[in-house]
Amino acid sequence: MKKLLFFLGMFIFASGLSVSYAQSIIDDEGDHNYNDFYKKDQVQGREAIPYAYLRESDVVWEHLVWRTIDFREKFNQFFYFPTDPSKDTQGRVNLVNVIMKALEKEQITAYETDDMVKVKTYQELMASLLRVDSVYVPEYDEYDDEIGGHYVLTTEEFEPENVYSVYLKEAWYIDKQDTRQKVRILSLCVVYNRCKTRDDNERTCDPTPLFWIPMNDMRVRNVLVKNLVYDERNSHAERSYDDIFIDRYFDSFCYRESNVMNRPISAYLTGTDAILESQAIEDEIWNIESDMWEY
Repeated sequence: MKKLLFFLGMFIFASGLSVSYAQSIIDDEGDHNYNDFYKKDQVQGREAIPYAYLRESDVVWEHLVWRTIDFREKFNQFFYFPTDPSKDTQGRVNLVNVIMKALEKEQITAYETDDMVKVKTYQELMASLLRVDSVYVPEYDEYDDEIGGHYVLTTEEFEPENVYSVYLKEAWYIDKQDTRQKVRILSLCVVYNRCKTRDDNERTCDPTPLFWIPMNDMRVRNVLVKNLVYDERNSHAERSYDDIFIDRYFDSFCYRESNVMNRPISAYLTGTDAILESQAIEDEIWNIESDMWEY
């Protein structure tokens, strides 16, 4: 009886090894997973964790701040790259393409301003970005002398690589339950670098806010949580765009705070003075919490 149980156990063990070995073959027929040595599908089943419930009576102090994340800064370049999703990008998608794709599929809702009142559809957005212009093309003779010319119509469409920054609207507050200062990102704005050629052939570019999306909407967060961010130290790191914003793993600067005149810093200061004012807003916010513990 003991020998029978022993051989039965060995048979089950050997069967398990053969099954696990068969499942580890990456070039198995019908699998076609040639770029990776294991199947990557965990991130597609992820869902964002809802924020903890906050009572109005627990908020004893609140202040609104608007800030800019510049993708051209070295620390923020994971937001910008890769710019061409058609090339080999190891499954990575930059932030703008993630948002635009979700907006096209109507997975999220966009608004014209940060007060989240007037909806802006994907079709309205694309129509507003489409620009038709006429360009004068001179004609020359065999002696390279201009003998005339004609106008050619050109069409300019939305290019995701021309998005160099986003705006964030966030609320800093103090929760009296644990007497801590906290922050909640309320909305995000995609800023398009719209360029045009003047009559003197000089090309000028102006940052243009396109639309705002609510960052406390679970539909938006569930889109962001399914897209991973590149990590230079670990390609298997499962840090999503949702994690990036919650952990505040980005570099930014303030361009506006809530004030009686409802105006940004650029409305009353420029140059170095504007930079110092932005830093002063940051310092004032950080000092709020530390000043609470002074006796």
